[in-house]
Amino acid sequence: MRFSYVTLLTALSLLELPNVLGAVTFADPAELKIRNDKRELEKLTQKALDKILTKLDKDEEELKKAGKKATCTRKTLRYKLEFGSMQKKDRKGYTDAVTCLQKLKAKTPAAIAPGARGRNDDFVVTHVLQTPYVHMSGTFLGWHRYYLWVYEEALRNECGYKGPIPYWDWPKWADAPQDSPLFNGDAYSLGGNGDFIPGHPGLTLNFGNTTTVLPAGLGGGCVTKGPFKDMVVNLGPVLIGTPGPLPSGLGYNPRCLKRDVGPAVAMRWSNYTSVLETFKREDIGNFQTFIQGPGTETATESGIGVHGGGHYTISGDPGGDPYVSPGDPGFFLHHAQVDRLWTLWQGLDPDTRQYALSGTNTMFNEPPSEDTTLDFLINVGYSGGTNLTMREVMSTTKGPFCYVYL
Repeated sequence: MRFSYVTLLTALSLLELPNVLGAVTFADPAELKIRNDKRELEKLTQKALDKILTKLDKDEEELKKAGKKATCTRKTLRYKLEFGSMQKKDRKGYTDAVTCLQKLKAKTPAAIAPGARGRNDDFVVTHVLQTPYVHMSGTFLGWHRYYLWVYEEALRNECGYKGPIPYWDWPKWADAPQDSPLFNGDAYSLGGNGDFIPGHPGLTLNFGNTTTVLPAGLGGGCVTKGPFKDMVVNLGPVLIGTPGPLPSGLGYNPRCLKRDVGPAVAMRWSNYTSVLETFKREDIGNFQTFIQGPGTETATESGIGVHGGGHYTISGDPGGDPYVSPGDPGFFLHHAQVDRLWTLWQGLDPDTRQYALSGTNTMFNEPPSEDTTLDFLINVGYSGGTNLTMREVMSTTKGPFCYVYL
C-alpha cells in the first residue's frame, strides 16, 4: 500500500503529539470536528466581510459618478465587536449605558403597560406585544435588526454611549459560558450567573407533539455579582414561573434578575458545527427557519436552533421567557449575534440574498396572514424610531444603518 505526502499529513492530523519523547495519543474525533468547523466558519466569515466591504466601496463609487455623496462608507461604518475582545473600559462603558437606560423613565403609557418603569421596559413591552408577529414569521430577522438599532440609538442618544452594541459569539464560549467575559460576574461583564440552586430543574419546552426538557445550568438563582447584581426585573413572566398580576406580563412584578447559565445547552445547540450548518442553508426560508429551530429537531427532542440555544444558555427569569427575554441585558448581545449571522449569510451572496424574504406576517401563519413583502411596514412601538419598510432594514449599510461585524 502506497502513501502520498497528503495521506501522511492527514494521518498525522489525527494524532496528538504532546512532546517528541511522549506517547502518541489519538485526538478526540469530536474535538477535531469542532476545530475543522471553526476553521471553515472563520473562512466563510472573512469571505463574507470582504464581499460586504467591496460592495460598499462599489456603491460609493457609483454614487460619486452620479454626483451624489455616499452616507455610509468605510470611514463612517460602526464596527461591531465580540464582547470578549473589547477593552475593559469599553465593556464597562456599555454596561454603564445599559444601567443608565434602566434608570430613565419609561415612555410607554400606563394604560398599555402599568408595570413599565424604566426605559428598558419600553423595549420589553414592545417585544411582548409583537412576539406573535416577529417570530417564526417573515419579519423575524428584519424586525429584530431594527429593534437592536433603536436600542443602540437609545444608549447613544439618551445615555452617552459611544460605541455600537457588541455581540456574543456563542461557540467561542460554549464550553464554559458561565466563565466567559460576558457572565463571569466581574466589573466588566454583563453580570454573573445566578446563584447556584442544587437540584433545580431545567426548562421544559413544548413544540407540537414533542416535549424537550433542557438540562439545568449552573445557576438558577438571583444574580448577585457584577454590574446588574441589583437589577430589578419589572415585567413578566408570561410563559414561565409564577404569573405576575396580569396574564399579559405587563403588570408591575418587581423581582431579581435570575440566570441559569451553563455549557449543556450551548454545547448542544450553539457550537461551531451548529453555526456552520446554519450558514450552509441556501435560501432565506431555510436559513431563517433553521436558525430558529425547525429542521434541527431529532426523533427525541425539539429543535431550538442557534437562536434558542443562545436564549436558553442564559435561561432564568426573564431570559428563559420568549416574551420578556429582553429584560435580561444579555438578550441584546445574543440577538446581535443572530443579526451578525444574517448579515454574513447575506454577504456571501448579496445579489440573491440581500433582499430575500420568506414567510408571512404572523407566527407559524396563525392566524393566516399575507406573505411578508419588502413594502411591509414595521415599528418598535414606544421603544423609539419610526415606521420603516422591510426594504429599509435588509442591508446593514443602507437605510438608517451603517455597520458591519468584525
